[in-house]
Amino acid sequence: MGRRKLVVGNWKMNGLKAQLGEVEAIGALAARHPAVEVGLCLPATLIAAADGVKGAAFIGAQDCHMKDSGAHTGCLSAAMLAQAGAGWTIVGHSERRQDQGETDTDTAAKALAAKAAGLKVILCVGESLDVRDAGDAESVVSAQLLASLPEGAAADWLAIAYEPIWAIGTGRIPTMEAVETMHRALRAALATTIGGEAEGMRILYGGSMNGDNAAELMGITDVDGGLVGGASLTAAKFAPVIAAAV
Repeated sequence: MGRRKLVVGNWKMNGLKAQLGEVEAIGALAARHPAVEVGLCLPATLIAAADGVKGAAFIGAQDCHMKDSGAHTGCLSAAMLAQAGAGWTIVGHSERRQDQGETDTDTAAKALAAKAAGLKVILCVGESLDVRDAGDAESVVSAQLLASLPEGAAADWLAIAYEPIWAIGTGRIPTMEAVETMHRALRAALATTIGGEAEGMRILYGGSMNGDNAAELMGITDVDGGLVGGASLTAAKFAPVIAAAV
């Protein structure tokens, strides 16, 4: 396929300046595995400081606002994040969709705002356990992806992350067959909108990826890397995930 593996840690609401040593160590890991693109999406409070110690890893944000500026207390624009040192941002994570009520339309607008500010984007989609148990996972998540897809979506600035909501932080993952089926369905859905560009777009798996299961997950056709939560908080835990992508 020729798609370079992408492995990104999402630190969520974790990390103080005392953890910058882990960022530096992960940057050193990235330098030892140049075949893999490695990044960390950090709390906004760490982005500027981490930019100075990131090594070969990129630094990303976990969200951005869809507006350039305005009366949005507590929010950060994509331009602000880029100026702080972010090169990427996550949009549409299930925790934003569920906890903050963000919609597919919001997600698409945030992705476009990020692109306009020069950021690359990881766009998240995923299903609840009820949807999975009802047998509707592929159709529901494919529809969510197409509704969230920004205008001008292209592989050079956008990646997709599939995260079954019920697997995030639980240690549970779908069967390998289910992961393969979902990733194949998402690539097919992309092809209906962006044509041949879909073949080059990276689709990551998230949801309790760790050093024990990363090699099997990333060996699946159409799994082009991982969006990793708790296993990315230390270099020791992240190292086997990065190595698995090789």
